[in-house]
Amino acid sequence: MIRTVLILVVTLAFAIDLFPQHPNVVIGTLREPNEPSIYINPKNPDLMMAGANLDNYYFSDDAGLSWSESRISSSTLGVWGDPCIVADTLGNFYFFHLSNPPGPAWIDQIVCQKTTDNGISWNQGSGIGLNGSKAQDKEWAVVDEKTNNIYITWTQFDEYGSSNPADSSVILFSSSVNQGDSWSVPVRINKTAGDCIDSDNTVEGAVPAIGPEGEIYVSWAGPLGLMFDRSLDGGLTWLENDIFVSEIPGGWDYAIPGISRANGLPVTCCDLSNGEHRGTIYINWSDQRNGSDDTDIWLVKSTDGGDTWSDPVRVNNDPPGKQQFFCWMTVDQFTGKLWLVFYDRRNYSDVMTDVYMAVSSNGGESFTNFKISESPFFPTEGVFFGDYTNISATNNIVRPIWTRLHNNNLSILAAIVDPLIVNTTGSILQPFNGTKVYPNPFAGDIAFSFKLNEEAMVDIDLYNSVGQKVSSIIENRVLSPGKYRENLVAKALNLKPGIYYIGFSAGNKHSNHKIVYAP
Repeated sequence: MIRTVLILVVTLAFAIDLFPQHPNVVIGTLREPNEPSIYINPKNPDLMMAGANLDNYYFSDDAGLSWSESRISSSTLGVWGDPCIVADTLGNFYFFHLSNPPGPAWIDQIVCQKTTDNGISWNQGSGIGLNGSKAQDKEWAVVDEKTNNIYITWTQFDEYGSSNPADSSVILFSSSVNQGDSWSVPVRINKTAGDCIDSDNTVEGAVPAIGPEGEIYVSWAGPLGLMFDRSLDGGLTWLENDIFVSEIPGGWDYAIPGISRANGLPVTCCDLSNGEHRGTIYINWSDQRNGSDDTDIWLVKSTDGGDTWSDPVRVNNDPPGKQQFFCWMTVDQFTGKLWLVFYDRRNYSDVMTDVYMAVSSNGGESFTNFKISESPFFPTEGVFFGDYTNISATNNIVRPIWTRLHNNNLSILAAIVDPLIVNTTGSILQPFNGTKVYPNPFAGDIAFSFKLNEEAMVDIDLYNSVGQKVSSIIENRVLSPGKYRENLVAKALNLKPGIYYIGFSAGNKHSNHKIVYAP
């Protein structure tokens, strides 16, 4: 019996030594999911919801460590993909999608369905933008956390896929002031219409953002390049003339080997934190200005409400010649950090694909890149891959979500990103000599020892899997040179089984040790 236990402990300890920095969680594999969306409830970050084509939704009540899976339906309006998940200030989640009502109609409106019980039940939904037989497509929504108003933008096609010059595409806007029960009459935003082919000269990619004083910002791509507009009165009126932001060399509709179709459509965000970059508007997209074999991620910003824009900054920091594509962006409104997720082939000479992230703490002036996928995948063009990834972040809890296509199988994954170890190598760093944590995994208590070669101010803290401090073990204590040993008792801290981190700080040296509590 003793011998068996010892073998088990050694095996588990070896496994944790190889544990990835940012663990991946498989959210869903059923019904060929793609085009994922994810949202963290900012009032209770343990609660998260995700969605994927066509009608899949997923819920987590443990900050994304595990997920339940189900399907959404609407007997009156139907469901036809393009999922967008948001939450309001009351904790209600919303699933926005395209329509597929009974009968011959198809994507004739945008649909908003709401759950007040974290996905146990959904209403039948409210329709947005019904306009005869015109197609309503590629929607995205945002919640104003000061008013709880919901704003949505999308593309209207006179006839989807038409090459008739008389048919056009426009960007529309609508709002709800009653938690999605009803919606305002749609307002056209863009002044220059696009065509209906669903390519470079079609206007698409409208993702709304909220400013510090309730401003509504939105950008899109189309025949004029990257354009921007704003409203200062809740979407009733917009600028007389759209603002040109940047060219999109090669257009937003481009080809990526191994991917059924790809795009570089923009995402708009605004910093609402109380940091120095509050009010800064960001737009990110991808394009092939450097060649069809060198797609890159780009970012511009405005600090004057969108009147003027910076020159594009290249987000991916690898040498030229590799593919980065399908990016999404968010701002952590607690910290002001800018987080992006994208597919990346910097490590390969074929279509093998990783998932990377980039983070900026200086208002988008520079970025740190780091890999979050535990293993690469090998996509094939014969399987529809979807049109976007997504990411949500609040108070250093960061959850990117993406589609994986490997061996013709689709799945949706997320990563438990640890902001404390971004841009580090190896699973364990040594801030001072001889740091040890044992046993690991642990069932009751765990010990850690370290040695100081010189006097230092020491802090040792315990964090949970989402980066929240659970306990201070040593706080601002000046320690003399020598060897030290501390104990942590799980029951005394009411720990739940799971992954934790012990953060060590001695002077200007820092590290984090990943531990597993498995009673």
